[in-house]
Amino acid sequence: MPHIRPVSDLRNNFAEISRIVHETAEPVFLTKNGYGNMVVMSIDAYERKLFESDIYIKLKEAELEAKTTDKRISHKQVFSDLRASLANKINDKDV
Repeated sequence: MPHIRPVSDLRNNFAEISRIVHETAEPVFLTKNGYGNMVVMSIDAYERKLFESDIYIKLKEAELEAKTTDKRISHKQVFSDLRASLANKINDKDV
């Protein structure tokens, strides 16, 4: 069930709203004059949502590419490319 609070609670009950967003990892929806106005969430929850949406977008792009091309890459090639990319990043940091 979503947490819905009046926007005035952000000022009057900040500690409680902070506790809710951190303990539940869910957003709190704030209303003004009975209408939705903003959403408050923890930084961890926000970053997790960004990560999930980024993965979703990349999966949709991959799905579209799979439908429009016959090119396929083996898992061995994917992991080989990832290892090479990680090695390059590690070497770049050492410099």
